[in-house]
Amino acid sequence: MSQEQLHAIVKRLKANPMLEQASLDAVRAAFEQLGAMFPVAGEVQCQPVMAGSVKAEWVGAPGTTADRAVLYLHGGGYAIGSINTHRALAAGISHAAKARVLLIDYRLAPEHPHPMAVEDATASYRWLLEQGLSPQRIAVAGDSAGGGLTVATLVALRDAGDKLPGCGVCLSPWVDLECLGESMTSKADVDPMMQKEQLLRLAGFYLGGQDPRKQNAAPLYAELSGLPPLLLQVGTCETLLDDASRIAERARKAGVEVTHEPWEEMIHGWQLFAATLDEGKQAIERIGAYVLQKTV
Repeated sequence: MSQEQLHAIVKRLKANPMLEQASLDAVRAAFEQLGAMFPVAGEVQCQPVMAGSVKAEWVGAPGTTADRAVLYLHGGGYAIGSINTHRALAAGISHAAKARVLLIDYRLAPEHPHPMAVEDATASYRWLLEQGLSPQRIAVAGDSAGGGLTVATLVALRDAGDKLPGCGVCLSPWVDLECLGESMTSKADVDPMMQKEQLLRLAGFYLGGQDPRKQNAAPLYAELSGLPPLLLQVGTCETLLDDASRIAERARKAGVEVTHEPWEEMIHGWQLFAATLDEGKQAIERIGAYVLQKTV
C-alpha cells in the first residue's frame, strides 16, 4: 500500500466534509463533484436505459458478454448519490467481472422514503430477468447504503418467491439504521467520511418515522436464510466496520455462504478511489473474481 496515496485521499476528504453541509441539496452537489473527479475510460460504453420505470444505465467495459450482469445499487445514505457518482466504480467492476453493470438511479429520500428504494431495486432485478438473463448469471452489488439495500433486495426477492441471483456483493454495508455498532465510536477518529450523527440524520430521511428495525430497511434484523452467497468488504478504519461483521455473523448463522473481508487501514468507500489508490484497484479485482466464480 502507498501511504502517500491514502493520506492524500484522507486529507482531501477532511478538507471537504460533505455530510456536514447545512442543506441536503449542498450535500448532493458535493457528492456529484466528488464523482466528477473519476472519469470513465473512453472505451467503456455507457448506455442510458429505463429498467421498467427505473432510470438506469448499462455500463460495459470491453470484453463483457451480454449474458451476465451486475445490478449495482449506489451508496449515499439513501438520500444522495446517483449514476454519475458511481459510474467509474461500475466501469471498474464491469472490467473485473467481465459483465455489464446495470447502474440504477433508485428514488432517494426524503422525497421518496422507504420502501421505495427497495421497490426500485427489486423492479430492476425483475427487468433483467425479462431481458432473458438467467438469475444465476446475475449479481446484486452495492456500497454503503447500497450494500444494505443489496441485502434488503435479496430478502424482498426471496420473500416474494423470485428466483435469486448467483451472489450478492456488499461493500461497507450500512445495515443498522440506529448505528448501534461499537465501531461507530471506536473508529470515529479515523473515519473521514461517515460519522454516527450524519448517518442518523440520513436514517431519519429514509425512514420517515418508520420503525428503524423494519427488516427491509435495516436488514441486520431480517431473517437471512436462503440468501445466495455474499461477499462483504469493509475497511478497518470505518465506523461501519461492525455493521459488516454483524451482518456476516447473522448470515452465517442462517446458513448463508459468507466471505467477509476486512481490509486493513482502508477507509469508507476506498473502492471509489481506485484511480489513485492501489487497494481500490485490488478490491475491485477481488469483486470481479468473486462475481465470475459465483455467476456461472
